[in-house]
Amino acid sequence: MSATSAPAGVSVAAPASQGGVRTESDAGVAPRPRPQSAGAAPLAPRAKLLPALAAVYRAQLSRARVARIPLLFVATFQSVGIMVLMRGVVDGGAGGVEARSVVAGSSVLVVAFVALNLLAQYFGQLRASGGLDHYATLPVPPAAVVLGAAGAYASFTVPGTIVTAVAGSVLFGLPMANLWVLVAVIPLAGAALAGLGATLGLLAPRQELATLCGQLGMSAALLLGVLPTTHMPTVVVYARDLLPSTYGVEALIQSFDAHPDWLLILADLAVCAGVGVAALAAATWAYRRAAVR
Repeated sequence: MSATSAPAGVSVAAPASQGGVRTESDAGVAPRPRPQSAGAAPLAPRAKLLPALAAVYRAQLSRARVARIPLLFVATFQSVGIMVLMRGVVDGGAGGVEARSVVAGSSVLVVAFVALNLLAQYFGQLRASGGLDHYATLPVPPAAVVLGAAGAYASFTVPGTIVTAVAGSVLFGLPMANLWVLVAVIPLAGAALAGLGATLGLLAPRQELATLCGQLGMSAALLLGVLPTTHMPTVVVYARDLLPSTYGVEALIQSFDAHPDWLLILADLAVCAGVGVAALAAATWAYRRAAVR
């Protein structure tokens, strides 16, 4: 009998392939097709503007709560101190025109210190440290980043502005019946100054220049907003009209009148709102420009 033959009635198993391991083809089973390599998973859709704006606003508000409260105290103390110093200089009688300018300008100066000066420094530091790369990787619109940061910084100005306006009204004997105008002045002036501050911080090539621009902007708000216009040269008065916070100051000045001209107040607030929209649009463009470089 041959070594390869087998007795009758005994089945011989098929030889195992590749070292005695039986494959599916050896056992008579059709091999399963190998899955082809899947392509890259699609990215998640970009977040909508309002939810992204709310998320950035909360994050910035939480981050700045501890770091910015001492600076807000400094801004309020600075504005109140300026009013105390000006108390012996300006004329508080005869309608209190100069006194109203000092109180209104000092109140809006708190907004300029936080929304313009500190925001310019923040975006300048963010650009210099590469922090913009983090925001650039997030699926959020650029406008949400700018508006969220601007809104968070402007929110910190509310207590200091109210305290300054009330303290100034008591110090100079001004009526406080129409101080509710601050409800419109703070967000509109804050948007205009925050947009300007963000633009300066994002366009400055170096962090030191962003800090310098923020300081110069706050100094302009101090000199052109607090000092009465009756003693200003004509050229300076025209330059004052170019400052975004001027129209918020003018609206607040008119509110101290016994019979305010509400149409003039609304006109000033409308101009302030238009400047704010333009400033925030410029800040969004500057963010896109800085994020891709």
